[in-house]
Amino acid sequence: MEVHSHDVLMIGGGGAGLRAAIAIAEVDPRLKIAVASKVYPMRSHTVSAEGGAAGVIKPDDSIDEHIYDTISGGDWLSDQDAVEAFVNEAPQELLRLEHWGCPWNREADGAVAVRAFGGMKKKRTWFAADKTGFHLLHTLFQTSLKYTHITRYDEWFVTRLLHDGERVQGVVAIHLMTGRIQAILAKSVIICTGGCGRVFPFTTNANIKNGDGMALAYRAGAPLKDMEFIQYHPTGLPFTGILITEAARAEGGYLINKDGYRYLQDYNLGAPQDKPVLRSMELGPRDRLSQAFVKEFEKGRTIDTPYGAVVHLDIRHLGEKLINARIPFVRELCLKYENIDPAKELIPVRPVVHYMMGGVHTDIEGATPLLGLYAAGEAACVSINGANRLGSNSLTEILVFGARAGRAAAQFALEAAPPDSGMLAQAEDEERRLQEVFLHKTGGRESIAGLRGEMQTVMEKSVGIYREEKLLSEAASRIAELQERFRDIVITDHSHTFNTELTAAVELSYMLDVAEAMVACALNRTESRGAHQRTDYPDRNDEKFLAHSLVVRSGDGTPQVSLLPVTITRWPPAERVYGK
Repeated sequence: MEVHSHDVLMIGGGGAGLRAAIAIAEVDPRLKIAVASKVYPMRSHTVSAEGGAAGVIKPDDSIDEHIYDTISGGDWLSDQDAVEAFVNEAPQELLRLEHWGCPWNREADGAVAVRAFGGMKKKRTWFAADKTGFHLLHTLFQTSLKYTHITRYDEWFVTRLLHDGERVQGVVAIHLMTGRIQAILAKSVIICTGGCGRVFPFTTNANIKNGDGMALAYRAGAPLKDMEFIQYHPTGLPFTGILITEAARAEGGYLINKDGYRYLQDYNLGAPQDKPVLRSMELGPRDRLSQAFVKEFEKGRTIDTPYGAVVHLDIRHLGEKLINARIPFVRELCLKYENIDPAKELIPVRPVVHYMMGGVHTDIEGATPLLGLYAAGEAACVSINGANRLGSNSLTEILVFGARAGRAAAQFALEAAPPDSGMLAQAEDEERRLQEVFLHKTGGRESIAGLRGEMQTVMEKSVGIYREEKLLSEAASRIAELQERFRDIVITDHSHTFNTELTAAVELSYMLDVAEAMVACALNRTESRGAHQRTDYPDRNDEKFLAHSLVVRSGDGTPQVSLLPVTITRWPPAERVYGK
């Protein structure tokens, strides 16, 4: 087996991975850095982010207001020390990106432009039209190229973390072009693999987002945190799930039901009762907007389509000039995928799985309980997002905590001993497993697509916007059954070059592990908070559940859930309101 060796290895080449790599390079130019990504970095899902990145920059805004909005929006499940660090470092990271070449939109006087975003009381979302993630990722990628000691493993698929039970010391990965299975040893490893929306059938997430890093950490013994908190974005295009950015509503778009009525005024979006909500109600928190859609559906006030019930997003009144200047990608998506012109026609939308608040459990520096293993971005849970992420916090999060994890992993690598020789025996075991279970497997009765479809159906039915015990218990049994049936999958492609059947099979195994963790945490949390709504437990219960869910895989392979208290600094739990 061929072996590569580095000081620090990133798994994932998106925004968090590239920001971490740059931070490591800045710590010490002697460090050997590697980025292993199953796609070319510019195809990472960060490129799809549209709306913007949050950071205090205007004189009428303040650090404390951004902190409070984030904590309240997260329904008091956010760790407040992490939120304070995040908000304080956000403007510096966004300005640093400006200096590296990110083309933020400007005001007429040349100042950075900001727009409103859901759950934020002040305009603080920096943006580059409605292709912010595209420009952010280009900027990070181009900046990383100046560091010649960063080695990239493009189109390498990681299948296992190498560890001795206490410290992670590398990975096993498949070179997709050749099919070679190789070991990449490292003194420290950072998981930056993004989310896991593909566990569900209708999602904004790209096909690469299957919870790879979360499952790798879970299998190695690291806890996953807050896996029950799954964000639905209220405006996805039917059939495709493609996101219509919150920026469309920030610019003044309306959500209307089949009667042309702005239905959000009928729902408690967290606005104080003595304040008018009509002007800003479309920018309520994402969880509550998605829940309001379900209520409209139950009242028969949505529109039936071949791809499910929808409501309409109306931006016609904004005018063609503003649409083309501020949200041109929205128009492009509607024309290409729905054959409608939103400057003249209504946009059909429905809630769609968008983001994981949960992920690999880390501390404020991105460190997991396993020595040498770090995580950042959507794959991690530090936790700043709590029970519901506010729009535009996520792009800033990959910068702030990508940099923090990079610096911490670099310092660990500078002081750590080289990887143990025993890691090579583990790598050879993984090579044998991949060959026996997948590459050389014959027979079998279960199709990968069939099992994946069953899993997605179970998750949508039982772990969606609203949950209840009976369906969650059924889901736990079904996911366990699917994991058992997975052992009998059919593999017909035994080639080595770009074997997509092999990667699909391994990804399905990751998704089943992640689904298992989601269901276990959702069953255990008998309250309603943020994106986790239990119809059988409709109230928030701070006495018992002002705590994170931690799930680990036990010795017999079943998930075990425990609770970890939320870190409170200056903001005691209160009623969740926005729009003061």
